[in-house]
Amino acid sequence: MSNSQAEMPKYQCHKKVWALKIQQVYSVGSQNFIVPADYGYDDFPVSQQYIDKHKPQAGGYYVQYEDGYESFSPADVFESGYSRI
Repeated sequence: MSNSQAEMPKYQCHKKVWALKIQQVYSVGSQNFIVPADYGYDDFPVSQQYIDKHKPQAGGYYVQYEDGYESFSPADVFESGYSRI
């Protein structure tokens, strides 16, 4: 079997992140907001750059890494890779 047909290496996630499940994404004028599905958290603003790059959707997760990087993860991907600590 050639290298081009070999199975790719597997990786396991070990990063600690902050995350909130998204109930809704909405805009008011030029400002964008995420409504967390988790109780006790207020709507919070996200940049247009975040919206354009990550295209967050209800049911997925807003994710922030230790270095401050913000991302979006679909629910199935996030929930299969992370456990709440």
